Amino acid sequence: MTRITLVIFAVRLLAIGQVLLVALVIARTATPRRIRLSSGFLLLCTCAFLVLQTPLSAMAEGPFWPLLPLAAQLVPLALWVFANVLFERQIDRRIAVLALIMALSCWATLGMGRIDAGDGERLALLIVAQVQRVSQLALVAHAIAIALHERGDDLIEKRRRLRVGFVIVVAVLAITVIVLEFFFGFEAVPPGFTLVQMIAILIATFALGGALLQSDPDLLHDPDTPTPPATGISPSEHVLKGKLDAAMADGIYRETGLTIGQLATRLGTPEHRLRALINQRLGYRNFSAFLNAHRINEAKTLLADPAQVDRPILTIPMDLGYASLAPFNRAFRDTAGQAPSEFRRAQIVRN
Repeated sequence: MTRITLVIFAVRLLAIGQVLLVALVIARTATPRRIRLSSGFLLLCTCAFLVLQTPLSAMAEGPFWPLLPLAAQLVPLALWVFANVLFERQIDRRIAVLALIMALSCWATLGMGRIDAGDGERLALLIVAQVQRVSQLALVAHAIAIALHERGDDLIEKRRRLRVGFVIVVAVLAITVIVLEFFFGFEAVPPGFTLVQMIAILIATFALGGALLQSDPDLLHDPDTPTPPATGISPSEHVLKGKLDAAMADGIYRETGLTIGQLATRLGTPEHRLRALINQRLGYRNFSAFLNAHRINEAKTLLADPAQVDRPILTIPMDLGYASLAPFNRAFRDTAGQAPSEFRRAQIVRN
């Protein structure tokens, strides 16, 4: 081995150890199971990528070892799934299945065609690989878009920075890898580029591990117990709360796509003051939870009203500001402990 190859190998091993440590830290926290599973999937796929180009991959043999390249190719898909889970979005199964099929096809095609391939076969393999990389870039770009679009919902600044930073840092590193492979191929990346890439991964994993090892256990998720509201509201907060209460009473929460920035503008106050009021004084960790509290309360009133018994449930979330039925059903079940249809049946029969 050359000196730079030895350095790359050492940095890879350090990065692998750090990634495994991050996975262990997340696994031992009280984060919801879906976050632990999706983050574990992402980090294990990342480890597979790091191991794949070390001497370990050449020395190891076994029936399951060919799965290592597949796991490495699944990093963009794993990141996309993690971003959806972390920001509590509904995963589009069509995209997930299509991405998985493309990864499996590329893995199988490249695995079978590397030996004794003619010029035509090599061209076909190159096209398959490039199409796969384009699809990977699309997944990573969508993961970044999810993180940026949903960043305003979280009212806790430290957690908001970590959640968005987690996704974007991994996404940028994934884009770097994909672009390098796009131009140089799987095994022809110059050592200098590889060393810089490995050092960046090592720095990112150390920073992420340091953030997760802090004492705050809620950096990646919302605990079941809400934040208790703070006491001693100031005069300016009292005035802002009055404006907020009036806006809620007027039904501003029924506006589809309402963001905390838009609400702050309507109230004539800086966004950070409104964030602090809703989080520290009212006890909500997310702006969506604050909106849901008002929307679900009105939904309960409508569902329990005998005069509204023939109204289709589908129309209720649309009138309350939800973009679709699924998030309404999820929020309603989390609040009431039962589906909207079950709640209506119980309330109407009881009355």
